[in-house]
Amino acid sequence: MINALLSLLVFQLLGEVLVRAMGVPIPGPVVGMLLLFGALKLHGRVPDTLHKVSEALLNNLSLLFVPAGVGVMVHLNLLRTGWWQLLVTVIVSTLITLVVTALTMQGLVRVQRRARGGQTDG
Repeated sequence: MINALLSLLVFQLLGEVLVRAMGVPIPGPVVGMLLLFGALKLHGRVPDTLHKVSEALLNNLSLLFVPAGVGVMVHLNLLRTGWWQLLVTVIVSTLITLVVTALTMQGLVRVQRRARGGQTDG
């Protein structure tokens, strides 16, 4: 179990080091996860200990939200005074996300149609 946890932390550390060295705006743990995925693909399977540890972490993932909930409760006065700024921010960011997603989808559909239109029937 310790080796499995250590391997997860090592890949996260590798991701952090790579992100900081290259200066890319991607979270280090995401890069570490991609590196772990590549290593597992090369290995051909997920070791049993890593599978068990990962499953245990995922089963208890909700515990990681406890500190965030405590932080919200500790700073409840800030939320009382600035609730409308938070509400506006959430609404605007949601709308921006929806628009960007829709435009991306339209662009991908156009590219796919062009790719099909450019093909010949052999």
